[in-house]
Amino acid sequence: MKSRYLRPAVDTPEIYLYRAPVDFRKQASGLALLVEQELGRSPFTGALYAFTNRQRNKIKCLMWEDNGFVLYYKALAEEKFKWPKVADELLPLTGEQINWLLDGYDISLLKGHKTLQYEALG
Repeated sequence: MKSRYLRPAVDTPEIYLYRAPVDFRKQASGLALLVEQELGRSPFTGALYAFTNRQRNKIKCLMWEDNGFVLYYKALAEEKFKWPKVADELLPLTGEQINWLLDGYDISLLKGHKTLQYEALG
């Protein structure tokens, strides 16, 4: 597998996917304001927030790191990100899941088998 250096770390403790499309003219301060005002969360905790545009061909990840914001931006040349449908505003993700999303996988389909509970065999 190809090494990717400019990616969110797999061990990032808190990652949230904002499901509604965002105006991509917003830079770090505008996205931080969205986190604070619309989500009621502090953008200064070190959590990573991922956003997409209406066409779902771009992604921005925002994270506070010690003394400033880090803004990760990826624009696809041809395809679209497989963004989960809008339900709740935020979807918590693992570091592995955000990287799967960046690689083009549909993370809403990456579920294990359902847990079954039986009380008797017959």
